[in-house]
Amino acid sequence: MRSGVFSGLADSVPIAAGYVPVAFSFGLAAVQMGLGSAWAVAISALVFAGASQFVLLSLWAAGGTPLAVVPTVWLLNARHLLYGQVVAEQLAQGRSARVSSTLAFGLTDEVFACAATRLPGLPPERRAGWLAGLQAGAYGAWIAGTALGAAAGAQWIDRFPLLREALQFMLPALFLSLLLQMGMRGRAVALGAAAGVTLLGLALAPVAVALPAGMLAGAGFQLLHAGREHD
Repeated sequence: MRSGVFSGLADSVPIAAGYVPVAFSFGLAAVQMGLGSAWAVAISALVFAGASQFVLLSLWAAGGTPLAVVPTVWLLNARHLLYGQVVAEQLAQGRSARVSSTLAFGLTDEVFACAATRLPGLPPERRAGWLAGLQAGAYGAWIAGTALGAAAGAQWIDRFPLLREALQFMLPALFLSLLLQMGMRGRAVALGAAAGVTLLGLALAPVAVALPAGMLAGAGFQLLHAGREHD
């Protein structure tokens, strides 16, 4: 168990390296929108969902009420129900459902991408420990990045103006690196559908509508593709 945790921590380094600048950007944005440092860190600690946290900030800044913000954030994170099913099947071999439920909180997009690639190749008895280590490294980096951005982000931006522009590309770059790690074979149509629907949605509707529509389109095309391969 312990060796699995340490192995997961080691494998979390690439995710952690990507999380720190993204979380830094969130902490900075939260403080600039009027939230205190403590609130910024609390949101990251309780929500732990990068893109959804930025959407939450945008809706809050636009005067959104909890009745609008909470369902939108929930919808953006609904994909984790599918992630959980895939990971639970891997952990179910020799592990209880309680362990799988405990690990559900740390199942971010990036953690899932790594877990989907690595878990099948691990012995069943090491999988839960490895996933716990992977999530601990990612979670710690996310909290640390948020705290750093909230506490010192404004001063860094004033000293290094180009940092603001660079931070805008961190989240897309992180997703792209994980996508390349998983491989592009068999996913081109789904990715094209997701990108096309998202871009069209951004031109016609708010981001809170465009992003879920793109995700649903990509998932739908991938399911169709998988169904044809099994026929």
